[in-house]
Amino acid sequence: NLNTRSKTLFDAAQQVIPGGVNSPARAFGPVGGDPLFIVKGEGARIVDADGKSYIDFVGSWGPLILGHAHPEIVAAVNAVVAEGTSFGAPTEIEVKMAQLVTEIVPSVEMVRMVNSGTEATMSAIRLARGHTGRDKIVKFEGCWHGHADSFLIQAGSSALTMGAPSSPGVTPGTAADSITVPFNDLEAVEKAVVENRDKIAAVIVEPVAGNMGVIPPAPDFLQGLRDVTAEMGIVLIFDEVITGFRVSPGGAQELYGVTPDLTTLGKIIGGGLPVGAFGGKREIMSDISPLGKMVSQAGTLSGNPLAMTAGYETLKRLQVPGVYDALEAKAQALETGILENLKALGLKYQANRVGSIMTLFFTEAPVTSFEAANACDQDLFARYFREMVNRGIYLAPSQFEAAFVSLAHSDADIDATIKANYEALKACIN
Repeated sequence: NLNTRSKTLFDAAQQVIPGGVNSPARAFGPVGGDPLFIVKGEGARIVDADGKSYIDFVGSWGPLILGHAHPEIVAAVNAVVAEGTSFGAPTEIEVKMAQLVTEIVPSVEMVRMVNSGTEATMSAIRLARGHTGRDKIVKFEGCWHGHADSFLIQAGSSALTMGAPSSPGVTPGTAADSITVPFNDLEAVEKAVVENRDKIAAVIVEPVAGNMGVIPPAPDFLQGLRDVTAEMGIVLIFDEVITGFRVSPGGAQELYGVTPDLTTLGKIIGGGLPVGAFGGKREIMSDISPLGKMVSQAGTLSGNPLAMTAGYETLKRLQVPGVYDALEAKAQALETGILENLKALGLKYQANRVGSIMTLFFTEAPVTSFEAANACDQDLFARYFREMVNRGIYLAPSQFEAAFVSLAHSDADIDATIKANYEALKACIN
C-alpha cells in the first residue's frame, strides 16, 4: 500500500476524533478509501505523509488563492508571532484590515471580524433578526452557510415546506423559523415572502452556489432577490465566504452588480488562518453590541494579529492590477481543456465555472439547482476521483464541491491536470 503512513495516522485518529476527521468534508466516505494526511504545501502542490506530491485543487477549501506557504505571507506572520499571538485588545492591523475590506467590497460600510464562516453567517442572521424585529429566514436548498442550527434545515417535497431539522440536535422550533426554497427559483421566494408577510428577517444566499458543486445564479435571480427584499423590508445577506475576493476583487456582488444589505466573508480573508467577517450597511451594523440595539456578538480571538496579518497581506496582493485576469486565464484554460476532453471522449458531462471555482458534474443535464446536482452519478465521480489521485491530482473528495484554481498553478500544472483528466475519464468509461 502506497499510503501506509496515512493509513496508520487515520487508524489512530479514529480512536480519538469522531470519524477520524475534524470536519466531515475531509472524510473519504463518498469516494471510498481513507483520507490522505498532508504534511506540507508549497505553491500549487501538497505532499502527503508518505511523501507523494499532488497538484492541489482544494487549497484548504478556497483560502489559498496565492498558493500554499506563500513566502511573503509566511514572513509577515512569522514577524507578528514574535510580538505576540493574541491580546484580547484592539490592534492597529484590525483597523487597517477593516478599512481595506470596506474599500474592496461594495456592500460593506462597517465590518466585524470573527473566527470562521459559520460564526459570520450565524452572527449576520442574529443581526438581521435584531434589526428587523422578525424571526424567520429564507435559505436555499443546497446552499451551505455553516453548521449553526438555523442553517441545518432541509426542504420537504414541496418547494415551500416548513423545514424539518436535517441534523439531530436542531430543535423543531428553530426549524420552524427557517424556510427553504429551491436555488434559482425566484417565484418560490416571492411566494414564501407573501405567505410570511412581515415575519421574514432575512434572505440568505450563496450568490454563486459552491457547496452543491458550483452553480451560478440564473439571469436576474440575484437582482430579483434584491428587489423583493427591498420591497418587503427584508435584510438580503450574501454569503460570500467562498466567492469573496475569488470570483472578482469585490466578490460576486461586484461581478453581478447586485449589492446586498449584509455580506459574510471567510476563507481568503484569513489568508489560510482561521477567520471570518460580516459587514454591510452602517445603519444595520450599528445595531451590534456595544452600539444601538446591542445585538450580541463577541469572540476572544476575533481580529487576532496573526489572522489579520495573513488576510491583510493576501488582500493587498490581490489588489495588484492584472491579478484577476491571470487567475481567470488559468481557470479558463483548465475548463477549456476539460471540455475538449469530454468532447473527444464523446461524453456530455457538465462543467460549471465562475472565475476560479469550477465543478465537473457527472450528469448530462445542465446543473442549475440542488435537484439537478443530486442527479449526478456519484459512483462514477468516486472512480474519477481515485483515478485523479493516482495521477497526482488532489481534488475535493465529493461530487458536490468546487475545484479552486490558485495563482500558484503554473501552465505546466494546468496542462498536467488536463492530461490526467483525459486519462481518468477514459479509465472510468472503459
